[in-house]
Amino acid sequence: MYPTTPDGRYFVVKGQLCRCSNPDLDPAQRQHWVKRLMTARRAVKTAKAADDDAQLRAARQAVNEAKVALGERGPVWWRDGSPDYNRRQVRNTPYAQWFNEQPQG
Repeated sequence: MYPTTPDGRYFVVKGQLCRCSNPDLDPAQRQHWVKRLMTARRAVKTAKAADDDAQLRAARQAVNEAKVALGERGPVWWRDGSPDYNRRQVRNTPYAQWFNEQPQG
């Protein structure tokens, strides 16, 4: 499992922050978008294997649409005005000290 920041906004993969899904989403709505995301990711794989640029663009757009709906991209889901550090190296963010204190496995 990837470490999650104490505020629950991000998890860390290979030293990079990735925004978590919006925890306030209705479970049925979350499930709907997770299914769409998984379908879109499979479409990306298929398009790459077929070397089909148009199909790849459409599949990547579908991935982005699902990620925005889940709150992983686009406008932030928290309401306290804190900035977004999505896709940034954790060492270059206010989470650096917290991350350095995590057990390295």
